[in-house]
Amino acid sequence: MNNKQFQIQIYSDGAEIKKMQESFQTGFVSGFTTNPSLMKAAGIKDYVSFSKEAVSNFPLLPISFEVFADDFATMEQEARKIATFGKNVYVKIPVTNAKGESSAPLIKKLSQDGIQLNITAITTAKQVKEVVEVFQAGTSNIVSVFVGRLADSGIDPIQFVKESRQICDTKAGTLLLWASTREVFNIYEAERLGCDIITVPPQIISKLSGIGTTPEEISLNTIQTFQEDIQQLGFRIL
Repeated sequence: MNNKQFQIQIYSDGAEIKKMQESFQTGFVSGFTTNPSLMKAAGIKDYVSFSKEAVSNFPLLPISFEVFADDFATMEQEARKIATFGKNVYVKIPVTNAKGESSAPLIKKLSQDGIQLNITAITTAKQVKEVVEVFQAGTSNIVSVFVGRLADSGIDPIQFVKESRQICDTKAGTLLLWASTREVFNIYEAERLGCDIITVPPQIISKLSGIGTTPEEISLNTIQTFQEDIQQLGFRIL
């Protein structure tokens, strides 16, 4: 279910079932992603129970769950278990472990076994190329480039996204995902640059209903909000 206004697929990024449902009901969302940090923020106590509940709520939509281990042997075991949660599940593997060691050998092994993968925390074209090269032909995989985090550090990410698109096009079934979205306009940027998917947190998805508001209306709405807050504060200058 993707709003016709966008060609790009919008995935809700979070770990709260209620907010996932609310995001889906907007009509803009066609998939979901999660990660350990989001689960921590949501207070998730049981990883497997949460994951299975999410799949049962959205059995027909793609949904990504990330491994937790930092050593590749355990990471592989977790990945294989996560893959059993549902046919719509993509297993998220970080592009390296916390020591900076490449996950490419593990990615290759899992891909050869037909497991759908979402490779995350990618920030360089070199990483994109290394990952795409080891995907098994004929499999469906996602390459998540962390555009927002690059921009937060003062790096212009546009050329990186363009290069990533070109690299992903070399392997059929490889989808390019714009991650770490910061504002609604990022959706337009990601679509213009040819990304297949963008992950958007619920607080930004809630703003999508405002698309089409004129500059004049934005100005007036802002001033009216100021006035409402002034009345509630009860402050006086004179």
